[in-house]
Amino acid sequence: MYSINHYKETNVLELKYSDASFYAKINLNEGASLQELTLNNSHIIADLKPLVYANTYASAILFPFANRVKDGVYVFNKTQYHLHVNNPAENNALHGLVYNKTFNIIEQKANENSVSVKLEFQESQFCKGFPFTYNMQLEYVFTKKAMHLKVLVKNTGTQTFPFTLGWHPYFLTENLQASNLEFSSHKKLILGERNIAEGIETIEAVKTFTIEDKKLDDCWVLDNNAVAFNTPTYKFIMESSEENNFLQLYIPPKENTIAIEPTTGVSNSFNNQIGLKQLKPNASYQIEWRLKMIQ
Repeated sequence: MYSINHYKETNVLELKYSDASFYAKINLNEGASLQELTLNNSHIIADLKPLVYANTYASAILFPFANRVKDGVYVFNKTQYHLHVNNPAENNALHGLVYNKTFNIIEQKANENSVSVKLEFQESQFCKGFPFTYNMQLEYVFTKKAMHLKVLVKNTGTQTFPFTLGWHPYFLTENLQASNLEFSSHKKLILGERNIAEGIETIEAVKTFTIEDKKLDDCWVLDNNAVAFNTPTYKFIMESSEENNFLQLYIPPKENTIAIEPTTGVSNSFNNQIGLKQLKPNASYQIEWRLKMIQ
Protein backbone atom coordinates (compact mmCIF):
# COMPACT_ATOMS: atom_id res chain seq x y z
CA MET A 1 0.00 0.00 0.00
CA TYR A 2 1.21 3.53 -0.80
CA SER A 3 1.28 6.25 1.85
CA ILE A 4 1.89 10.00 2.12
CA ASN A 5 3.40 11.79 5.12
CA HIS A 6 3.63 15.56 5.43
CA TYR A 7 6.27 16.69 7.93
CA LYS A 8 5.04 20.20 8.64
CA GLU A 9 8.08 21.31 10.64
CA THR A 10 10.24 20.95 7.51
CA ASN A 11 7.41 21.17 4.97
CA VAL A 12 8.60 17.96 3.36
CA LEU A 13 6.45 15.27 1.78
CA GLU A 14 7.47 11.62 1.93
CA LEU A 15 5.70 9.13 -0.30
CA LYS A 16 6.46 5.43 -0.02
CA TYR A 17 5.30 1.89 -0.64
CA SER A 18 5.12 -0.54 2.25
CA ASP A 19 7.79 -2.90 0.85
CA ALA A 20 10.29 0.01 0.34
CA SER A 21 10.54 -0.62 -3.42
CA PHE A 22 9.38 2.96 -3.93
CA TYR A 23 10.23 6.16 -2.04
CA ALA A 24 9.99 9.85 -2.91
CA LYS A 25 10.83 13.01 -0.98
CA ILE A 26 9.51 16.41 -2.08
CA ASN A 27 10.60 19.67 -0.45
CA LEU A 28 7.67 22.09 -0.65
CA ASN A 29 9.82 25.05 0.47
CA GLU A 30 12.34 24.50 -2.33
CA GLY A 31 10.09 24.81 -5.34
CA ALA A 32 8.39 21.46 -4.63
CA SER A 33 11.55 19.79 -5.91
CA LEU A 34 11.93 16.01 -5.87
CA GLN A 35 14.96 15.52 -3.64
CA GLU A 36 15.00 11.71 -3.44
CA LEU A 37 13.51 8.94 -5.54
CA THR A 38 13.62 5.15 -5.42
CA LEU A 39 11.86 3.24 -8.19
CA ASN A 40 11.82 -0.53 -8.59
CA ASN A 41 14.26 -0.82 -5.64
CA SER A 42 16.82 1.44 -7.37
CA HIS A 43 17.85 4.67 -5.65
CA ILE A 44 18.05 6.95 -8.70
CA ILE A 45 17.77 10.45 -7.19
CA ALA A 46 19.72 11.09 -4.00
CA ASP A 47 20.56 13.99 -1.72
CA LEU A 48 23.58 15.80 -3.15
CA LYS A 49 25.19 16.66 0.19
CA PRO A 50 27.62 18.30 0.79
CA LEU A 51 26.45 20.26 -2.28
CA VAL A 52 23.58 22.57 -1.39
CA TYR A 53 20.30 23.12 -3.20
CA ALA A 54 20.94 26.85 -3.62
CA ASN A 55 23.88 25.99 -5.90
CA THR A 56 22.62 22.81 -7.58
CA TYR A 57 18.91 23.56 -8.20
CA ALA A 58 18.48 19.80 -7.78
CA SER A 59 15.20 18.68 -9.40
CA ALA A 60 14.00 22.28 -9.58
CA ILE A 61 11.25 23.31 -11.97
CA LEU A 62 12.80 25.92 -14.25
CA PHE A 63 10.30 28.69 -15.04
CA PRO A 64 9.79 31.22 -16.59
CA PHE A 65 13.19 30.49 -18.10
CA ALA A 66 15.35 27.39 -18.18
CA ASN A 67 19.11 27.86 -17.93
CA ARG A 68 20.48 31.41 -18.26
CA VAL A 69 19.57 34.93 -19.30
CA LYS A 70 22.70 36.86 -20.23
CA ASP A 71 23.34 39.68 -17.74
CA GLY A 72 19.74 39.18 -16.60
CA VAL A 73 18.64 41.52 -19.39
CA TYR A 74 16.11 40.86 -22.15
CA VAL A 75 13.70 42.73 -24.42
CA PHE A 76 10.07 41.66 -24.89
CA ASN A 77 7.49 43.62 -26.85
CA LYS A 78 9.94 46.51 -27.22
CA THR A 79 10.41 46.82 -23.44
CA GLN A 80 13.71 46.05 -21.73
CA TYR A 81 13.59 44.07 -18.49
CA HIS A 82 16.27 43.46 -15.85
CA LEU A 83 16.09 40.20 -13.91
CA HIS A 84 17.85 39.62 -10.62
CA VAL A 85 21.35 38.25 -11.30
CA ASN A 86 21.45 35.22 -8.99
CA ASN A 87 24.58 33.81 -10.62
CA PRO A 88 27.08 36.64 -9.99
CA ALA A 89 30.11 34.54 -10.98
CA GLU A 90 28.81 34.55 -14.58
CA ASN A 91 26.70 37.70 -14.23
CA ASN A 92 23.63 35.82 -15.41
CA ALA A 93 20.10 35.21 -14.21
CA LEU A 94 19.88 31.45 -13.69
CA HIS A 95 17.10 28.83 -13.71
CA GLY A 96 14.02 30.96 -13.37
CA LEU A 97 11.95 32.25 -10.48
CA VAL A 98 10.12 29.32 -8.82
CA TYR A 99 13.01 27.09 -7.66
CA ASN A 100 12.88 28.61 -4.15
CA LYS A 101 9.14 29.23 -3.86
CA THR A 102 6.85 27.45 -1.38
CA PHE A 103 4.13 25.26 -2.88
CA ASN A 104 0.87 24.30 -1.19
CA ILE A 105 -0.79 20.88 -1.26
CA ILE A 106 -4.13 20.99 -3.03
CA GLU A 107 -4.75 17.28 -3.55
CA GLN A 108 -3.24 13.94 -2.50
CA LYS A 109 -4.21 10.37 -3.27
CA ALA A 110 -2.85 6.99 -2.24
CA ASN A 111 -4.19 3.53 -3.01
CA GLU A 112 -2.92 0.06 -3.83
CA ASN A 113 -1.80 0.97 -7.36
CA SER A 114 -0.35 4.49 -7.23
CA VAL A 115 0.25 7.61 -5.19
CA SER A 116 -0.03 11.24 -6.29
CA VAL A 117 0.14 14.80 -5.00
CA LYS A 118 -0.98 18.02 -6.68
CA LEU A 119 0.86 21.15 -5.57
CA GLU A 120 0.36 24.82 -6.33
CA PHE A 121 2.17 28.15 -6.31
CA GLN A 122 0.39 31.40 -7.12
CA GLU A 123 2.50 34.39 -8.09
CA SER A 124 0.45 37.52 -7.39
CA GLN A 125 3.34 39.99 -7.13
CA PHE A 126 5.40 41.55 -9.89
CA CYS A 127 8.92 40.12 -9.67
CA LYS A 128 12.01 42.08 -10.61
CA GLY A 129 12.42 41.76 -14.35
CA PHE A 130 9.25 39.69 -14.79
CA PRO A 131 6.20 41.87 -14.00
CA PHE A 132 3.64 39.18 -14.77
CA THR A 133 1.41 37.01 -12.59
CA TYR A 134 0.75 33.31 -13.01
CA ASN A 135 -0.43 30.15 -11.33
CA MET A 136 1.66 26.97 -11.43
CA GLN A 137 0.42 23.50 -10.55
CA LEU A 138 2.66 20.44 -10.28
CA GLU A 139 1.25 16.94 -10.16
CA TYR A 140 3.56 14.08 -9.20
CA VAL A 141 2.16 10.61 -9.94
CA PHE A 142 4.14 7.54 -8.89
CA THR A 143 3.95 3.79 -9.22
CA LYS A 144 6.62 1.28 -8.22
CA LYS A 145 8.35 1.56 -11.60
CA ALA A 146 7.37 4.96 -12.99
CA MET A 147 6.72 8.61 -12.30
CA HIS A 148 4.82 11.33 -14.16
CA LEU A 149 5.45 15.01 -13.52
CA LYS A 150 2.73 17.23 -14.91
CA VAL A 151 3.27 20.99 -14.99
CA LEU A 152 0.43 23.41 -15.67
CA VAL A 153 1.03 27.16 -15.95
CA LYS A 154 -1.76 29.71 -16.29
CA ASN A 155 -1.27 33.39 -17.08
CA THR A 156 -3.39 35.16 -14.46
CA GLY A 157 -2.44 38.67 -15.56
CA THR A 158 -3.50 41.04 -18.30
CA GLN A 159 -0.36 40.88 -20.45
CA THR A 160 1.23 38.18 -22.59
CA PHE A 161 4.57 36.97 -21.22
CA PRO A 162 7.52 34.98 -22.62
CA PHE A 163 8.62 31.66 -21.12
CA THR A 164 10.50 28.43 -21.39
CA LEU A 165 10.20 25.52 -18.99
CA GLY A 166 12.50 22.78 -17.75
CA TRP A 167 13.22 20.21 -15.06
CA HIS A 168 16.64 19.83 -13.40
CA PRO A 169 16.95 16.31 -11.86
CA TYR A 170 20.30 14.73 -10.94
CA PHE A 171 20.58 10.96 -11.22
CA LEU A 172 22.80 8.69 -9.17
CA THR A 173 24.54 5.70 -10.71
CA GLU A 174 26.90 3.07 -9.35
CA ASN A 175 29.40 3.87 -12.12
CA LEU A 176 28.85 7.00 -14.22
CA GLN A 177 31.80 6.28 -16.55
CA ALA A 178 30.23 2.94 -17.48
CA SER A 179 26.82 4.50 -18.11
CA ASN A 180 25.42 5.91 -21.34
CA LEU A 181 22.44 7.71 -22.81
CA GLU A 182 20.39 6.99 -25.87
CA PHE A 183 18.78 9.90 -27.68
CA SER A 184 18.33 11.09 -31.23
CA SER A 185 19.89 14.39 -32.26
CA HIS A 186 21.79 15.94 -35.14
CA LYS A 187 21.97 19.47 -33.76
CA LYS A 188 23.79 20.91 -30.77
CA LEU A 189 23.84 24.33 -29.13
CA ILE A 190 26.94 26.46 -29.60
CA LEU A 191 27.83 27.80 -26.15
CA GLY A 192 30.07 30.82 -25.78
CA GLU A 193 31.44 32.61 -22.75
CA ARG A 194 29.44 32.23 -19.55
CA ASN A 195 27.56 29.28 -21.11
CA ILE A 196 25.42 31.57 -23.25
CA ALA A 197 23.94 29.97 -26.39
CA GLU A 198 25.15 31.64 -29.56
CA GLY A 199 23.49 29.42 -32.13
CA ILE A 200 22.92 25.85 -33.29
CA GLU A 201 25.35 23.66 -35.22
CA THR A 202 24.71 20.48 -37.20
CA ILE A 203 26.60 17.50 -35.84
CA GLU A 204 27.03 13.83 -36.66
CA ALA A 205 23.82 12.09 -35.65
CA VAL A 206 23.75 10.96 -32.03
CA LYS A 207 22.13 7.67 -31.07
CA THR A 208 24.17 6.32 -28.16
CA PHE A 209 26.11 8.83 -26.07
CA THR A 210 28.87 7.39 -23.88
CA ILE A 211 29.78 9.37 -20.78
CA GLU A 212 33.18 7.89 -19.87
CA ASP A 213 35.31 10.74 -18.45
CA LYS A 214 33.55 13.61 -20.25
CA LYS A 215 33.00 16.91 -18.48
CA LEU A 216 29.55 17.99 -19.56
CA ASP A 217 27.51 21.17 -19.56
CA ASP A 218 26.04 20.82 -23.04
CA CYS A 219 22.70 21.02 -24.81
CA TRP A 220 21.26 19.13 -27.79
CA VAL A 221 18.18 19.65 -29.96
CA LEU A 222 16.23 16.39 -29.77
CA ASP A 223 14.75 14.75 -32.87
CA ASN A 224 12.08 13.05 -30.75
CA ASN A 225 10.80 13.21 -27.20
CA ALA A 226 12.58 10.18 -25.64
CA VAL A 227 15.87 9.84 -23.73
CA ALA A 228 17.13 6.59 -22.22
CA PHE A 229 19.67 6.37 -19.39
CA ASN A 230 21.52 3.06 -19.09
CA THR A 231 23.60 2.31 -16.00
CA PRO A 232 25.21 -0.91 -14.73
CA THR A 233 22.35 -1.44 -12.27
CA TYR A 234 19.24 0.18 -13.76
CA LYS A 235 17.80 1.67 -16.94
CA PHE A 236 15.01 4.15 -17.55
CA ILE A 237 13.31 6.03 -20.38
CA MET A 238 12.30 9.66 -19.95
CA GLU A 239 9.71 11.09 -22.33
CA SER A 240 8.10 14.48 -22.82
CA SER A 241 4.62 15.38 -24.01
CA GLU A 242 6.12 18.36 -25.85
CA GLU A 243 6.98 17.93 -29.54
CA ASN A 244 10.03 20.21 -29.59
CA ASN A 245 12.53 19.35 -26.88
CA PHE A 246 16.07 20.09 -25.78
CA LEU A 247 18.35 18.00 -23.60
CA GLN A 248 20.85 19.58 -21.22
CA LEU A 249 23.50 17.31 -19.68
CA TYR A 250 25.63 18.49 -16.76
CA ILE A 251 28.10 16.67 -14.53
CA PRO A 252 28.43 18.33 -11.11
CA PRO A 253 31.34 18.04 -8.68
CA LYS A 254 29.71 14.98 -7.14
CA GLU A 255 30.92 11.45 -7.89
CA ASN A 256 28.71 9.22 -10.08
CA THR A 257 26.04 11.89 -10.55
CA ILE A 258 24.65 13.49 -13.70
CA ALA A 259 21.94 16.05 -14.39
CA ILE A 260 19.66 14.97 -17.26
CA GLU A 261 17.50 18.00 -17.92
CA PRO A 262 14.55 18.07 -20.33
CA THR A 263 13.72 21.65 -21.39
CA THR A 264 11.55 23.51 -23.88
CA GLY A 265 14.18 26.23 -24.39
CA VAL A 266 17.88 26.89 -24.03
CA SER A 267 20.39 29.25 -22.50
CA ASN A 268 19.41 32.86 -23.21
CA SER A 269 16.14 31.92 -24.94
CA PHE A 270 14.67 35.24 -23.80
CA ASN A 271 17.11 36.92 -26.21
CA ASN A 272 17.93 34.38 -28.94
CA GLN A 273 14.30 33.14 -29.18
CA ILE A 274 15.36 29.47 -29.39
CA GLY A 275 12.42 27.50 -28.00
CA LEU A 276 10.80 30.65 -26.61
CA LYS A 277 7.03 30.52 -26.11
CA GLN A 278 4.44 33.14 -25.21
CA LEU A 279 1.44 32.77 -22.92
CA LYS A 280 -1.53 35.06 -23.41
CA PRO A 281 -3.75 36.33 -20.55
CA ASN A 282 -6.00 33.59 -19.11
CA ALA A 283 -4.28 30.99 -21.32
CA SER A 284 -2.59 27.86 -19.96
CA TYR A 285 0.35 25.69 -20.98
CA GLN A 286 0.84 22.09 -19.88
CA ILE A 287 3.72 19.68 -20.20
CA GLU A 288 4.26 16.20 -18.80
CA TRP A 289 7.55 14.39 -18.25
CA ARG A 290 7.30 10.61 -17.85
CA LEU A 291 10.04 8.42 -16.42
CA LYS A 292 9.75 4.63 -16.57
CA MET A 293 12.17 2.01 -15.31
CA ILE A 294 12.88 -0.65 -17.93
CA GLN A 295 15.34 -2.66 -15.82
